[in-house]
Amino acid sequence: MTQLLHISSRDNPVLQRLRKLSQDGSAYRKLGTVWLEGDHLMRACLQRGHAVSLAVITEAAMADPALRMLAEAAPKVLVVPVALFKSISGLESPAQLGFEVPLDAGRVLQPGQDSVVLDRLQDAGNVGTILRSAAAMGFRQVLALKGTAALWSPKVLRAGMGAHFGLHLVEGLAPEDLDALQLPLVATSSHADKQLHQLLLPSPCAWVMGHEGQGVQPDLMQRCTLTVGIPQPGGEESLNVGAAAAICLYESALQRLSR
Repeated sequence: MTQLLHISSRDNPVLQRLRKLSQDGSAYRKLGTVWLEGDHLMRACLQRGHAVSLAVITEAAMADPALRMLAEAAPKVLVVPVALFKSISGLESPAQLGFEVPLDAGRVLQPGQDSVVLDRLQDAGNVGTILRSAAAMGFRQVLALKGTAALWSPKVLRAGMGAHFGLHLVEGLAPEDLDALQLPLVATSSHADKQLHQLLLPSPCAWVMGHEGQGVQPDLMQRCTLTVGIPQPGGEESLNVGAAAAICLYESALQRLSR
């Protein structure tokens, strides 16, 4: 049975923890939980069967039966004034409800799994976009090398639009850790001899997406079995890494479906 608690103090220790989670992109690594704000992320979490430890909802939102029911999916619900919820939120327009969910800090790389490798990507929007593309195209594992934006930060969570809960995510890896994947690594390169549409891509495989400015680091590029070019008949010098990832993952999925 759900426990309902009415909270009015800004200094409540639980709210202080949630405030840190919402405003510090890497706080989840120390605290072991993440803050999900808004019904879209909350529903995505529940639909994938992810554990929920706590919900926070405003007194105003409690009057909405659908939102109240969503909040009561958590074993414990804190009901707070709108102004107090705003002090937790990291959004310009707070959603008036959210979940705190535990993270599995011990996740390890899964060998043989179609994967996407993120090599020091800095932009949270790019990272979230790639997570969405990976989930949509059947790549169930995303591996982030050290220097990549925090995968469970609030900005990446919002950009991922719920994709996190359909993926196996591992952070803090070094290039040599990828040897355990036991899969061919594939990277894009403007110097590649073959274009994406001209190749039979390995399946399963791991696509490597490099830093927005520097590309794939040399140590990792040396581990790549294959490098491919993305045809750009319009003549642009390069593509945004999020767009490049979507194209590459789609081509892999298309070839997989046609075999």
